[in-house]
Amino acid sequence: MNGQTINNKRNNNRNNFKNLGFLIIIILLGLAILASSSNTSSKVDVLPLSQVISNANAGDYKSITVSANSNKLLIIPKKPSSVTLESYTATNASLKSLGLNYNKVDVIYKPQSSSSSIWLSIGEAILPVLLIGGVIFFMLKSVQGQGNQALNFGKSRARLYGNEKDKVLFKDVAGADESKQDLEEVVQFLKYPKKYASLGAKIPKGVLLIGPPGTGKTMLARATAGEANVPFFSISGSEFVEMFVGVGASRVRDLFSKAKKNAPCIIFIDEIDAVGRKRGSGMGGGHDEREQTLNQILVEMDGFEQGQNVIVLAATNRADVLDSALLRPGRFDRRVNINLPDRKDRAAILNIHFKSKPLAKDFDVDALAAKTAGFSGADLANITNEAAIIAARNSHSQILSSDVTEAFERVAIGPERKNKVMSDLDKKVTAYHEAGHALVGHVLPDSDPVHKITIIPRGGTGGVTWFIPPEDRIFSSIVQLKDILARGLGGRIAEEIIFGKNKVTTGASSDLQGAAELARDMVVNQGMGDKLRNQVFKNDESVTMDKLIHDRDYSDSTAKIIDEEIENLINEAANRARSIIKTNLSYLEKLKDVLLEKETIDSEEVAKILSGSKLPKTVTLY
Repeated sequence: MNGQTINNKRNNNRNNFKNLGFLIIIILLGLAILASSSNTSSKVDVLPLSQVISNANAGDYKSITVSANSNKLLIIPKKPSSVTLESYTATNASLKSLGLNYNKVDVIYKPQSSSSSIWLSIGEAILPVLLIGGVIFFMLKSVQGQGNQALNFGKSRARLYGNEKDKVLFKDVAGADESKQDLEEVVQFLKYPKKYASLGAKIPKGVLLIGPPGTGKTMLARATAGEANVPFFSISGSEFVEMFVGVGASRVRDLFSKAKKNAPCIIFIDEIDAVGRKRGSGMGGGHDEREQTLNQILVEMDGFEQGQNVIVLAATNRADVLDSALLRPGRFDRRVNINLPDRKDRAAILNIHFKSKPLAKDFDVDALAAKTAGFSGADLANITNEAAIIAARNSHSQILSSDVTEAFERVAIGPERKNKVMSDLDKKVTAYHEAGHALVGHVLPDSDPVHKITIIPRGGTGGVTWFIPPEDRIFSSIVQLKDILARGLGGRIAEEIIFGKNKVTTGASSDLQGAAELARDMVVNQGMGDKLRNQVFKNDESVTMDKLIHDRDYSDSTAKIIDEEIENLINEAANRARSIIKTNLSYLEKLKDVLLEKETIDSEEVAKILSGSKLPKTVTLY
């Protein structure tokens, strides 16, 4: 079933086309009448009766037709002519009495016809009225359409689903078993309300789906409606808010009114943080329209009567910014956390997306699931789609393992840019840079293993050294994060050692930015600083820097210590990387030479080249 908003748009477009077509027909009809009258007047030559009789007696005419209705003579000359000849005679006047020689010309009499005259008169009288009335009707229709648009401005734009042939069910959503179990109770409430009412249980008014982008929050909401077999109103939080104060509140009232008429049903508000942010915080604009819209949502959820069986599902990836009144019991009673899928769930998601695609039988889906740690369901769907596109581009009848690998790397680190011309010096610098990353990461014991190294430009980078964890990781320790910092700086340190401190390039810009962000997160958000251990500080990215400085919950002296802690972490990581590279300089040269020769090498070859590299004694393991 198409959404209500789409149907309204289609109906409006259809009406506009009808009105436009009606106006065009009126204009064309008027032009045709004008053209007909002008053509008739320009091609008719009216002659005096005496001249007609004279020319007829001279043998110039082939026939003369006498019309009793209009006393008109229609004259046909013997010589063809593009001009119609006409003349008029008095009523009942006899042409013979006026001297016409009937032997010289054929005279045809047309008897009087009352019907044709009447219809002609009626047509001449009504046609102008119809033309004027049509124009007036079109103008009134246009005004009425504008009035309807003004009246519909405060109507809800929610799309209604529920009558589709292929409904989304829980079996169509791979992974997220715990989330589906929480939502299964909502389904049971909607399907069997009396079962719970008999025990005094009240149906939950709201369920908040919390999770990173792409984890399937909208899909789970639709699957909940599909399992319960109830209508499903879907709308985004941003669709409530307009520049005019009160419009959003009006749309909320209209939405909940429609939902009550279609109960039992589900209302799904996607990205509810667009309208549900904390009131008075200044975040998201802080204007009256957004706050009035939020107030109306709160009122409507409080106004639900028992037995109506209307549940509000909402999705967000920023639950921390929502207003506390929205989260209290009685409104959003339940929170369902939807996390990134683990390895087992990723394999299930990949199998669902590959189900409708001709995948080669020898492809190992579980191996791909192992390499995609941290990927969302949307990322995995994108990999399968890219693999199908690549297979079609390569004219393969099936999706081969090479197609999936290329798609995986395209999604994870960007497409290859083989056509980008690099000088020999740029290639050499890139090879040393990527070898530095790989060498430091290989030697450090708590670093993830190297998956692949390439000096072919990808995305916005000149080369890539790719580390993939051997298994899913929920938490990261200080030593692991410090190893990530050290290997991230390994490329810049390798350039510094080989070419000199003042000949380092801008190729490490993204590495330095990532290291700075990780070090700040360790100190400010994770309490991993040496002097500020176990202390965290407000670091809300959604507010402006000016507001963060003035509203921060720590002093200037603490801010100075934070900066020092970050600087110490960066310097420590750089020193560890420098010590490792200097100790294993011969392995750096070997890896550089192979990269210049092959451009891309995988994990097995990297491990073989770096076999024998060691951690220097000056580097501590904490």
